[in-house]
Amino acid sequence: MATVIELTSYPVKGCAGTPAAAAELTPAGLPHDRSFLVVGPKGVFRSQRTDPRLAVVRPEVSADGARLTLNTPGLETLHLDIDLGTGPSPRCDVEMFGDPYRAVDQGDRVAEWLSEALGATSRLVRAAPEHDRVTDGLTPGTSGFADSSPVHVISLATFDDLNRRITAAGRAPVPMDRFRPNIVVDGWDAPQTEDRARRVTVGGGELGFAKLAVRCAVTLVDQRTGDKAGPEPLRTLASYRRVPEGGVAFGSKFSVLGTGKVAVGDAFEVTEWGTD
Repeated sequence: MATVIELTSYPVKGCAGTPAAAAELTPAGLPHDRSFLVVGPKGVFRSQRTDPRLAVVRPEVSADGARLTLNTPGLETLHLDIDLGTGPSPRCDVEMFGDPYRAVDQGDRVAEWLSEALGATSRLVRAAPEHDRVTDGLTPGTSGFADSSPVHVISLATFDDLNRRITAAGRAPVPMDRFRPNIVVDGWDAPQTEDRARRVTVGGGELGFAKLAVRCAVTLVDQRTGDKAGPEPLRTLASYRRVPEGGVAFGSKFSVLGTGKVAVGDAFEVTEWGTD
């Protein structure tokens, strides 16, 4: 049986992750995961695809969800009272992958901080309370501003298999943080086992398989420096993990079927398997 060995939330889409020993699984994934979005002057989201410096912005949300702290090299730490949008706060229009959303702007002070950190005019927005996005896949769900389904799972067997292939070709292995998973599990012998899991209980929660995680150029970014460092892992993944819809897959996306506490060390128990 597999067990959870890492839990990571990414409060600001594209920015560094916040590890946890335990967390309360919500309908939109781990607490605060991708609840904030950095946007440009026209409200279009920024990601590491075009703004790799996002990787070295380190956010942390307070336990009560009321304050956001941002750190990055060369700038003073920013402490921000979060506008949750529960009062009369105006909404703004933002766009992610061509889809429109309404969000709550977090003000000029954090906008100036992010613009300096990224070297590009930016603002920070948060998903509004009425955010009712429905994600696609075999098991529909909801999420904040994640690319799609809210929980991204990678097994250590899948990760180790990739690095064996990379090093066999004489290239340096890549770290797990290139893939920005929410849950890392260990205990399976065969790689890609997570691709066959259809229903899973983990801690007090339950997950349903949505889709394979199709990878993009974010995996080429060194998450510690914010520099593009390819061509791995995409070069090696292209040799054995191409998918019919285009691109390469690595890890799997899940929707939340049942909320509850999840912790490092919990069993990741598959209760229903698929055939492919």
